[in-house]
Amino acid sequence: MKNDPDCRAALRMIRATIQEHCPPGVLMSEEQVNGHYGPTLLGEAEALSVAIVATVERLSFGRPKPPAPSIKA
Repeated sequence: MKNDPDCRAALRMIRATIQEHCPPGVLMSEEQVNGHYGPTLLGEAEALSVAIVATVERLSFGRPKPPAPSIKA
């Protein structure tokens, strides 16, 4: 998996989608990712997941969270 071209292509697609649809600044540049996490697929995936969480937090700010579902059976 280290250099699987299909994995790399999938991560590029996710990166492009985040850059197009998420707020500016939530996603590090590829150079920043390489310096912070390392130039691995896992490093890129971690940076993408951080950007997704940051986007959700920004969009959810100020909205009340719904109550947790009941686990009662």
